[in-house]
Amino acid sequence: MSVEIVRNYFKEHDINKKILEFPVSSATVELAAEAVGTEPARIAKTLSFYTKEKDAAILIVTAGDMKIDNSKFKQFFGMKAKMLAAEDVERLTGHAIGGVCPFGNPDSAKVYLDISLKRFETVFPAAGSGNSAVEMTCEELEQTSEALEWIDVCK
Repeated sequence: MSVEIVRNYFKEHDINKKILEFPVSSATVELAAEAVGTEPARIAKTLSFYTKEKDAAILIVTAGDMKIDNSKFKQFFGMKAKMLAAEDVERLTGHAIGGVCPFGNPDSAKVYLDISLKRFETVFPAAGSGNSAVEMTCEELEQTSEALEWIDVCK
């Protein structure tokens, strides 16, 4: 179970964060916001894209109310944005659809954080399953996810 991957990742990295597990699905922004009891924008959704070589994932964590701006993505990454196909998500991110998060990913997956998150004191990324989340500050998210950098690729 992918939430166990996140638990182990937190333990190995000495991260003292409580993973919230819900009796209902939190697999979409709307469902996660309802489960957590917050506004959808504070859900830190992790979007997964192919690298140029299509052999690894680029993970971009954005605010729940944002969408990728294709021209900004292309300008930053030097290629057109192509989301992972369903059959590649778990293999390239380490997590199933609905639980993709920036923790416990394969080393080949590269995590970026979109600046749209910075307007919130805390945000709620998934924690590896379609019914989990964890609350953290943007600084904690940056450190915990081992993100490469903050970027601006949303509209």
